[in-house]
Amino acid sequence: MSYAIIGLGKIGTAIAQAFAHKGLEVIVAGRRSLDALAAQIGPSVVPRRVDDAVKADVVILAVPFATHSEIGRTAESWHGKVVIDATNAFGVPPEELGGLPSTAALAMSFPGAKVVKAFNHLPASVLAKGARTPQGGRRVVFVSSDDDAASASVAVLVDKLGFAPIELGKIDEGGLLVQARGSTWAQLIFQDLAKFD
Repeated sequence: MSYAIIGLGKIGTAIAQAFAHKGLEVIVAGRRSLDALAAQIGPSVVPRRVDDAVKADVVILAVPFATHSEIGRTAESWHGKVVIDATNAFGVPPEELGGLPSTAALAMSFPGAKVVKAFNHLPASVLAKGARTPQGGRRVVFVSSDDDAASASVAVLVDKLGFAPIELGKIDEGGLLVQARGSTWAQLIFQDLAKFD
């Protein structure tokens, strides 16, 4: 299974650090050269162009919500891929999304992909602290998708990275708990929760 993160701002960097901490290889790509930042994060973080990153089996979108359609046009085909939506559409009027949850609207730019919402509910500064909380628990990452198998596979990745996955179900059901709507943050956004095994 190959992984890529598109966007190495604060959220993308925090996710890349989680991969590096576990020694898992991940491609990173963005609008600018990421060679120096990737080298700083760790040897398992491989900088590439966006054109190459979209070839990965699992593509994590850590970009501003408004740029997702541009990335969607980059791949020849999204069939069979998992796209993890780590974006937040805060401030985007619901009518611009056709009344849909932001992840459902975003999914239209990735035809054939299995789209999963994850890694978006924590502030970057908290996500960058890593999977373990000061109290010794595993930091929770919420996962939501209309494809149960894709949701389960992303939950496995979240677990591999050391976090505690909590599956919320369908995007327009439990997934609404981690979707910003207009100028309102959803109930679980910013909730830094931990699971104790």
